[in-house]
Amino acid sequence: MKKIFIPALVILFLIACDACNSKTDRVNETTEAASTLPTPLAYNVINVYPHDTGSYTEGLEWHNGMLYESGGNYGSSKLAKVSLKDGKDLQRINLAKQYFGEGITVFNNKLYQLTYKENKCFVYDFATFNKLKEFDYDGEGWSLTNNGKYLIMDNGSDKLYFRDPETFKVMSIVSVYDNNGPLANLNELEYVDGFIYANIYTTPRIVKIDPSSGKVIAQADMSDLIAKYIAPYFTPEEINYNAVLNGIAYDSTGKRFFITGKLWPKLFEVKFN
Repeated sequence: MKKIFIPALVILFLIACDACNSKTDRVNETTEAASTLPTPLAYNVINVYPHDTGSYTEGLEWHNGMLYESGGNYGSSKLAKVSLKDGKDLQRINLAKQYFGEGITVFNNKLYQLTYKENKCFVYDFATFNKLKEFDYDGEGWSLTNNGKYLIMDNGSDKLYFRDPETFKVMSIVSVYDNNGPLANLNELEYVDGFIYANIYTTPRIVKIDPSSGKVIAQADMSDLIAKYIAPYFTPEEINYNAVLNGIAYDSTGKRFFITGKLWPKLFEVKFN
């Protein structure tokens, strides 16, 4: 009986250990998922300003106390300095009809503007908007920001491309992810105090990304803002597929964000908590 009983105990012990290990693995997986869950990012609307309803907002920038905007769509793409008070263009150039304007950023007194499918990045003198040069790149262009050293670009995927501002060469690539895995449809970008804020295309979400790892550490749900201020002007289909949230600018002096969307009648001064 001993020869039979002892191996049986060993088998039962091994089964119990395997079950314990499986349970531990599940606990570890749950803990890991929880550790990547973005923190909710609360916000307050401080002021509401007019916004040009003809502007299909692709890029938004605050620099030297003024707002700058890139508008998209073929035949109506633009680069403009915008009055915060009334939403009107104070200085503007129109892109040629074959170009669809996309994200912008200001770096070393130059203003960089992407194009959607035309594989061009235009570089302008910041003060005059005179074109200085242009760069070619592969794939689509969606948004652009910078960290003081590199231009940071996205193309609608989950990737952030860090580019040399003098050559536009890709220096490194970071993949963005949250608790659900890779996070695609990264759209308008803004670099703020070591983090990147990004719109997620066709959603009411703004995410805060650690650019060193690609991890989404926080996210804001702007659904309430859209429901209160924007929904009355559009159909649900327009809000979900055309007149979507897009546009993030940051005033480092006033510590405030400016938020808008494509064709929206309003632009919002927001503080994230």
